[in-house]
Amino acid sequence: MTSSPSVPPAPAARAVLGLGLAALGRPGYINLGHAQDLTDARDPLALRDRAHAVLDAAWDAGVRHFDAARSYGRAEVFLAGWLTGRGLTRADVTVSSKWGYAYTAAWRTQADRHEVKEHSADHLERQWPQSRAVLGRWLSLYLTHSVTPDSGVLDDPHLLARLAAMRAQGVTPGLSLSGPQQAEVLQRALTLRVEGEPVFGAVQATFNLHERAAAGPLLAARAAGWRVYVKEGVANGRLTARAPAVPPPLARVAQRHGVTPDAVALAYVLAQPFADVVLSGAATVAHLQSNLTARDVTLTAADLDELAALQEPGAGYWATRAALPWN
Repeated sequence: MTSSPSVPPAPAARAVLGLGLAALGRPGYINLGHAQDLTDARDPLALRDRAHAVLDAAWDAGVRHFDAARSYGRAEVFLAGWLTGRGLTRADVTVSSKWGYAYTAAWRTQADRHEVKEHSADHLERQWPQSRAVLGRWLSLYLTHSVTPDSGVLDDPHLLARLAAMRAQGVTPGLSLSGPQQAEVLQRALTLRVEGEPVFGAVQATFNLHERAAAGPLLAARAAGWRVYVKEGVANGRLTARAPAVPPPLARVAQRHGVTPDAVALAYVLAQPFADVVLSGAATVAHLQSNLTARDVTLTAADLDELAALQEPGAGYWATRAALPWN
């Protein structure tokens, strides 16, 4: 495998950290240690309070970008309640959400299926009004969730026209990506037009020290004026102290900088020239605070060279991710 070239840090303070609510809106998720995080907060009211506490800590630390999805259990409702309680307006925050999956676990940690994917026009017509009803006062970006080559989204003219029409309502349509073909999907999406205008204006992709395949298309998206969000910067906990074994290069760089492994992993993503917003997926205030220290870490060329060894083949990375248990 050929490692990606080291990328020098981007100009200070260009990329920012945001907060994603995938691990805060429902009792089960695939992040390592999620069960440990939510031991005392699995009923809806307790999980709402936990979500609000993490949102409070994020706001107090200067975080202004918040991401949810229809399939994140009650994440949209928890976020809307917090925004209302804080008295925040659309001018204060950037809120994104996603359609395309339905939450099906019925508030259980163990379920046959936690979410079901459907990228049909009919499903959009069901979920778009639901998101608008909950988050419409704040919603800036609405993404098609986890687009893959077999989704059919990019080949459906009616659906693409419906997505493009969201711009007239002040919402930028985008797509989130998942799987080993992220790069190919994004390259195709960048070419799509409706009545001569681009369909999409935002993308949310997985990029981290293990999975770097989408870097080129993400640069192209940024150059085209898209807003670029990066998710899973700590690889669902594999690039944190919770990993069964912290990768030695990551441990060494973290020790040199006097920070935790997750801070180094997120600092690496923040340094990418395509990144606008890097999402923390923290489910506790303590983990959020640890993530936030990434903003103060500047990786050296020697650090980047050492961390290059952590890149994994795409197929292997996504197979490992698919095997992570819901907990």
